[in-house]
Amino acid sequence: METVLEVLSVGGRGRRNRKWPDEVKGRIVAETLLPGVTVNEVARRHGIPANHVSSWRTLARKGRLVLPAPEDPVEFAALMVGPAGDMPAGPVAAVGRPEIVAGAVVIRLEAGASAERIASVARALTADV
Repeated sequence: METVLEVLSVGGRGRRNRKWPDEVKGRIVAETLLPGVTVNEVARRHGIPANHVSSWRTLARKGRLVLPAPEDPVEFAALMVGPAGDMPAGPVAAVGRPEIVAGAVVIRLEAGASAERIASVARALTADV
């Protein structure tokens, strides 16, 4: 992923304060979300303190920093939320759809979901946030 990094210097006497554009912050945070990558190594690669990257990750988690779209295709499943009393009374097999149970959460996939589809949902459940 070759990209050009532009940093704007602002103010400061003797100390150079840098203002990072939100687009650059988003790209750096997105790098930290890849499997096996640490915040420290991404920060070191860009020459910035790790605590800056961590605070940007917090901004992204709160929805105050937009991350770039992922390069690989992302698959979404329809989600219906309702009270626990709305669950079907019959056995699960009668529903005819695969289900993934994670604690108190039950994820029902579309009928005939492929093994790849089920695996992608399971991976998404176990991904670090």
